[in-house]
Amino acid sequence: MVSCSVLSYSQTAQPSERMVAEGLIQIYFDGWATGDTAKLGRAMHYSCQLKFFRDGKFTVMDRAKYLSLYRLHPRNKDLITQIVALDITGNTGSAKTEIITARDKFTDYFNLMKVDEQWFIVDKISSSAPHKMVEKPGPSPEKEIVVDELRRPWSMAFLSEDEVLIAEKEGDLIKVNLLNKERTRISGFPSDMADSIEFYHPGDNTGKFEVLLDPDFSKNKYIYISYAAQNDKGNATKIIRGVLENNSLTKIQTLFVATPYTFERHHYGGGMTFGGDGKLYFTIGERLFNEKNEPALPIAQNVQDKRGKIYRINPDGSIPKDNPDFGPGAVPGLYAMGIRAAQGITYNPLTNKIWFSEHGTIQGDELNILTPRANYGWPVKTTGKYRHSEYVPPVINDTFTDPVWSWLHTAAPTGLLFYTGDEFSAWKNNLLVAGLSRGSLWRMTVEGDRIKSAEELFVDDRKRLRKVVQSPGGKLYVLTDEMHGMLIRIKNGKG
Repeated sequence: MVSCSVLSYSQTAQPSERMVAEGLIQIYFDGWATGDTAKLGRAMHYSCQLKFFRDGKFTVMDRAKYLSLYRLHPRNKDLITQIVALDITGNTGSAKTEIITARDKFTDYFNLMKVDEQWFIVDKISSSAPHKMVEKPGPSPEKEIVVDELRRPWSMAFLSEDEVLIAEKEGDLIKVNLLNKERTRISGFPSDMADSIEFYHPGDNTGKFEVLLDPDFSKNKYIYISYAAQNDKGNATKIIRGVLENNSLTKIQTLFVATPYTFERHHYGGGMTFGGDGKLYFTIGERLFNEKNEPALPIAQNVQDKRGKIYRINPDGSIPKDNPDFGPGAVPGLYAMGIRAAQGITYNPLTNKIWFSEHGTIQGDELNILTPRANYGWPVKTTGKYRHSEYVPPVINDTFTDPVWSWLHTAAPTGLLFYTGDEFSAWKNNLLVAGLSRGSLWRMTVEGDRIKSAEELFVDDRKRLRKVVQSPGGKLYVLTDEMHGMLIRIKNGKG
């Protein structure tokens, strides 16, 4: 018996009106930053007027005149855009925004309205004033290639400041000396690993995933690894731990296998982290590429199915006594459900909470805070769209937990990190998120459980990124998801 019941069918759950309005303003920001009149025009209703004072004279400008002032140009890397305040009531709203350039600060007040099921800026009043830049130079992140020719690296763990373990999705588990670049293959890996090389195509997610050190590694030498295991029935996500000694994995113990084995080669999950409680948390994807293949009770909504969930276990694989109760027949260790393809998961030492990233289908990429017994909704609720246009999800009698952030475009967020280093002092306690889709690296300022602002870094030098990691000494690194992958250090050019 499962704890959730199917009652009837409904259309795709939609993002909140506030989230849609925030997305509208972001479209306006993007258009303003690049001179893209298509985006500006999309954000502004045809009746929109701009009102402002210029040279002491009150001026009214219509939408067509306003758009005619713009020409396409590259985005200035120093440009700052932010929503200061936003209030939504029914189908109306108001917003205060700021656009800050090297010389000027533009403050806009928008009146917003939902017209024909679409939000628009229907009126805008604006002011601008020159401002002084702070004398202390801000961070100037630069890239330095440390290691190259990696085979689609998925994750890394620091053995010391200058020695790391790297899990290559389509290669080996290797130890790398960052000073002399010496590489050593770790032997003893289980023979049931499913490799994607001979089957390779861009959507094949099969291979090695997370490598993670035990919090007490200096004493017990335990490392934890997630990977795609195989047998004659197909593949499944597997979590193991073993002792690392003499460059070999020994005393291997299987902690979890996300059966059933199937021949789908997608959405394994595999992200792992330790919480402040010393427990191991890990993600398991639902393994389907298209929601049209969902059973009547979707995989991620079935507490008896191991897929599409997040788990919490003790380091030895036993189940903590204080885990949430999902009812009779629920999978042991189950901590949260309603997951599609979560890969990144990390601990925030400032708040003692765990955050994770989630892949949508067509948009629908999210950042979430993990809470016990939460249901994150997939596939009943999503901030994006479905691959199968005719899919209608069942209505589930449960409460769904909203994301703390979602993108209106595809970002494919993967590894994430709360930065605590000193090299980028202005980024202290910021959330950094790597993305596959556009080669994104996002920096997000966080207050408590809310994201206050988001900045996309390296927009002029995009690399498909899998992981962002901090060394014990506070240095910042990223891994690129490429056949000839790289470990790149992010350095402060004004440090």
